[in-house]
Amino acid sequence: MRTSIIVFGVVMTCFLSVGNLWAAAPKGKVDVDKALENAGRQYLFMRDELKGTDLFPKTYDTKKQKPENSSSKWWCSGFYPGTLFYLYEATGNKELCAEGERMLKLLEPEQYNVSTHDIGFMMYCSYGNANRIAPKPEYKDIMVNSARSLISRFSPVVGCIKSHNRKPDDYVVIIDNMMNLELLFWATQATGDSTFYDIAVKHADTTLKNHFRADNSLYHGLNYNPETGEIKHYQGGQGFSEKSAWARGQAWGLYGYTLMYRFTKERKYLEQAIKIAEFTLNHPNMPKDLIPYWDYNAPGIPDALRDASAAAINCSGLLELSQYVSEERAKKYYKAAEKMLQTLSSPAYTAEEGTNGGFILKHSVGNIPSGTEVDMPLTYADYYYVEALCRYKSLNDKP
Repeated sequence: MRTSIIVFGVVMTCFLSVGNLWAAAPKGKVDVDKALENAGRQYLFMRDELKGTDLFPKTYDTKKQKPENSSSKWWCSGFYPGTLFYLYEATGNKELCAEGERMLKLLEPEQYNVSTHDIGFMMYCSYGNANRIAPKPEYKDIMVNSARSLISRFSPVVGCIKSHNRKPDDYVVIIDNMMNLELLFWATQATGDSTFYDIAVKHADTTLKNHFRADNSLYHGLNYNPETGEIKHYQGGQGFSEKSAWARGQAWGLYGYTLMYRFTKERKYLEQAIKIAEFTLNHPNMPKDLIPYWDYNAPGIPDALRDASAAAINCSGLLELSQYVSEERAKKYYKAAEKMLQTLSSPAYTAEEGTNGGFILKHSVGNIPSGTEVDMPLTYADYYYVEALCRYKSLNDKP
């Protein structure tokens, strides 16, 4: 039974992009083909900007008019190649595929990186897309090694994969970890080893138990006692405060529990995804255009900064979630996602071609408490925006 569920989940990953088995949906109001073609040209501009380097794009400082790039070790290194493969799939432009393959070679050493919980972001968003869209024999081993690196950070005492490397008596787990579990489900399907599956489920269950408040807002981080598994304290992390609802954290949770349902068909995960979606869409501080403030409890609302990255993740997650819920909720989630896409695809959030350092979206918020990447483009905002465009196109291409 477990194997059949896993296979279904991996197959659904393909459907979420190419849409062969998506349920029929109303014809869309977003010009997806135009948006994807424009995004493809923008990423070829970014490619040209990166020429002569072995670096990965992080952001673009709009004030200094200067790109900020990283080595392959940065947690965001998988998003640029992953986006390239999505755009290659959507447009057929082989230049995008070639650039994606160039970046994969630079990323390959990270399959053995055991110092980060973000190996799923790094290796599944990149190699996972490549393996599905333009596969090569060596990709499977690289991804399996990456999954093994990720589970090396799991503690059966805590019941979670460790996030940050801090003091020996700290065991910090952040909500972002939910996004890395897709790599583990794929690894079980690819190898037949249920260890990966079991760790993913245990991590999700522990997070479900401890990360959420009564209103279905969530803590960005928890610090556990590594010896006992008890919670030492809660952390506000990148949100406004320990008690606030950080917008991108809510989006990670929505997307993460939706994918948990896809792979396991466990009702509790679907119910949690619905709860987060309802919290998000019904929040009194959610703007009418559905691009959230960086924190739902941010000071200065309605003048607080918006976060396009949170909107892009919400949008992609809601499009998938709409396929698993009642007809009434499906319409609600689809329409909300469509509105997000309309706004993100407008000049208010989509950069003109040849500007913005090659990034597609403007106005994301990285980490306000630390003062980094504030009101700038972000590589993961682009990734989930393009993914959402592909999912939306799949829905609307159904006869």
